[in-house]
Amino acid sequence: MTKQVVLVYDKECPACDNYCRLVRIREDIGDLVLVDAREPGPILDEITALGWDIDQGMVLKLEQQLYYGSDAIHMLSLLGTRSGVFNRLNYWLFKSKRLSHLLYPILRTLRNLLLKLLGKTKINNLGLADNDRF
Repeated sequence: MTKQVVLVYDKECPACDNYCRLVRIREDIGDLVLVDAREPGPILDEITALGWDIDQGMVLKLEQQLYYGSDAIHMLSLLGTRSGVFNRLNYWLFKSKRLSHLLYPILRTLRNLLLKLLGKTKINNLGLADNDRF
């Protein structure tokens, strides 16, 4: 039986969408299932119940374990293939938990700026006012 590895992200963010479509996990791990965080569903309910702001980080679910933000991108790098330039680069950038924690806030800031420039709204799964989120 193949395991599902679920990645919840903002599909309307071009950078997030491209990253999630390019990242590959090893076949022995399972199938990577991409979930748009803008669509309601049980996994988004689970994320919200934990108090995690999906606008501040993607979420990776591996079996019953959830990983948020920099931990999610770090775990993706460890589960990922090393084939192709993108996946090798992803592995080398994020295999270190420390480096993931340093780089992720920069990537998140760039995402928020990109959304603002494109006139896209935030997901707002925790119900915060938009002016509190930038």
